Amino acid sequence: IVLVHGFSVPYFLYDPTFRFLTQAGFRVLRYDLFGRGFSDRPHVDYNLDLFVNQLTNLLDALRITQPVNLIGLSMGGLIASAFTVRHPERVNKLVLIDPAGAKSIALTPMLKAAKIPFVAETVLGLVGGEGLVQSNARDFFDPALVDHFSAQYRIQMQYKGFKRAILSTIRNGLLESFIHVYEALGKMDKPTLLFWGRNDNTVPLEHSQLLCTAVPQITFHIVEDCGHIPHYEKPDVVNPILLDFLRRT
Repeated sequence: IVLVHGFSVPYFLYDPTFRFLTQAGFRVLRYDLFGRGFSDRPHVDYNLDLFVNQLTNLLDALRITQPVNLIGLSMGGLIASAFTVRHPERVNKLVLIDPAGAKSIALTPMLKAAKIPFVAETVLGLVGGEGLVQSNARDFFDPALVDHFSAQYRIQMQYKGFKRAILSTIRNGLLESFIHVYEALGKMDKPTLLFWGRNDNTVPLEHSQLLCTAVPQITFHIVEDCGHIPHYEKPDVVNPILLDFLRRT
C-alpha cells in the first residue's frame, strides 16, 4: 500500500493509517512529496507531472514491480488518480480521501495572494509561514487535534525551499479543476473507494457529486462530524471500511 499526502502536510498525516495497516499485516510505503517534509526542494515547476513522476521513480528505485494499492488525500488523491490513469498496470485498487481536482478549490486570501509574483514572496518573508499553519486548522472538525498537528507541521518549515515549493504548486494550478483525470479514471475498471468528511471546509462535500459522476464505479462513504482529513480525525470509522475494501477480492 502506498500513501500519498496532500498539498502541504507531509507524511505524518498518515500516522494513524500507517500504524493500523502495518498492524493488519500490510506492507506500507509513505513518503514526502517534493518540497514537503524531509524530501528535497528542487528548483523546478511543482506541477502534476513532477509528482506523478516522483511516485513512478520511487517505485522503480525500490524495485516494486507488482501492482500496488494507492491511497491519496486531497491533492494526493489527484496525484494517485493521475498515476493510475497513466500506469494502470501498476495499480490494484485506489482509495481517495477528500480528493482535490473535481472542481477548483476556493482559495483563502493568502493563497490568492500567492498567485501574484513578488507579492507573495514579500508577504511570506514578513509573516513567515504561520498563515499556512493556521489555515490547517480549517481541516479539522474537532479543534482539540489542532495544536499537536500544527507542532508537527512546523518542523518542515525549518528547511529552505518549503515556501518556494508551496508557491510554485499554487501557480502551477494544482488546486484547480482536473476533472478530465477523474473522467479518464471512470473509464477504467479499477476498484475505487471514496471517503469525504461531511464538514470539510477545504474541499467541500459538494465536489463529491462531480467526482461520483465522473467515476461511476466508486464506492462512497461520508464521514459525519469530520473535516478534511477523516482518516486522521475519525480513524475508528474509516479504518474498518478501508480494511474491508483492501481485503476484498
